[in-house]
Amino acid sequence: MDNNYLPRFVRIVGIQTETYDTKSFELEFVESSAKEGFRFRPGQFIEAAVLGVGEAPFGLASNPNHPLTFRITVRAVGSVTEALHQLKIGEWVGIRGPFGNGFPFDEVKGKNILFIGGGIGLPPLRSLIEPMLDARSEFQDIQILYGARTPADLVYKDRLLEWEKMKDLRFMMTVDVGDATWVGEVGVVTTLFPKAEIKEENTVVFVCGPPIMIQFVIQELIHLGFSPGNIISTLERYMKCGIGKCGHCAIGHKYICLDGPVFSYQEMMKLPEKVV
Repeated sequence: MDNNYLPRFVRIVGIQTETYDTKSFELEFVESSAKEGFRFRPGQFIEAAVLGVGEAPFGLASNPNHPLTFRITVRAVGSVTEALHQLKIGEWVGIRGPFGNGFPFDEVKGKNILFIGGGIGLPPLRSLIEPMLDARSEFQDIQILYGARTPADLVYKDRLLEWEKMKDLRFMMTVDVGDATWVGEVGVVTTLFPKAEIKEENTVVFVCGPPIMIQFVIQELIHLGFSPGNIISTLERYMKCGIGKCGHCAIGHKYICLDGPVFSYQEMMKLPEKVV
């Protein structure tokens, strides 16, 4: 988009209820010219606005190889997200972006890839998982570990089942607390580490989830010998305007929306405030 201050309008073309408080919205530009020019990288985000309510940042959750429509996954936790949940197919939303640096892709070809997601942290990781699966031969082992509070908090349930069946992908999931129907693993996501046989050599880790989950995952990875430069996460929760003007996400001389939201743990350690 030429003017980062002006929103373009998108139409909701699909809505998927993921959990009791989370929905995915499939979006398509109203103007064909905007549709043709829209491209994004895994890990980037947009600002989505509901007219008369406000706007908020959302990580893109779809495959950038198929940009004619794109997805955001929204948990209802505030006025903007709750207003989005009230919208129906065919209604319009204003968006700005994409913004941010995004995840490395070409730079990690030839390496083992480990994704660790927690709850609503899986959507931004999915924007990287899907194109890596498209280019499967260009990466070594790919493994996904996913955890949530309960079975009811798992997002993308149909896709999770598909990942479980893929022969060239290792997928494991767990919940903190099971229910009467749950027959899988129980425990926080780090309890999967021994079964996953995680190896540090030639491996890059992408982590996204609640702050406390990221903190304990990184601690365990460091304990296992991982280099801070090979642990990559996203600091989306700090952002507001998306273009470095409001100062909401400023940490020292860094703006999360401009310099991030993706950072290696090595970069995070250099920030003047502790972020994980």
